[in-house]
Amino acid sequence: MRITHIPTGIAVRCTQERSQLQNKEKALQLLKAKLLVIAQEQRAQAIADIRGDMVEAAWGNQIRNYVFHPYQMVKDLRTGVETTDVQGVMNGDLEPFIQAQLRSAHSESGD
Repeated sequence: MRITHIPTGIAVRCTQERSQLQNKEKALQLLKAKLLVIAQEQRAQAIADIRGDMVEAAWGNQIRNYVFHPYQMVKDLRTGVETTDVQGVMNGDLEPFIQAQLRSAHSESGD
């Protein structure tokens, strides 16, 4: 017994049983299993596309270092910009880091 899923073109064949009806049932089960695997792969791909590139939060992947004691300093590891105004950075003053990143991106593009 051979069954073809017309929309995807997937074909399955079963000749394990003597009865054509039993072969048809097994072929349908095989076809359903293959279609389920394809649907799961498509769903996983869609989720991966939505998530994008996820970066693990581990040592070596930091953007900035914050030091509160014994001295105060914030250092942007991508651009090398440092400031001692830790409280300002914690309150949202990221302008020096943003400007340095923009300058860095601008110089890398060759403009």
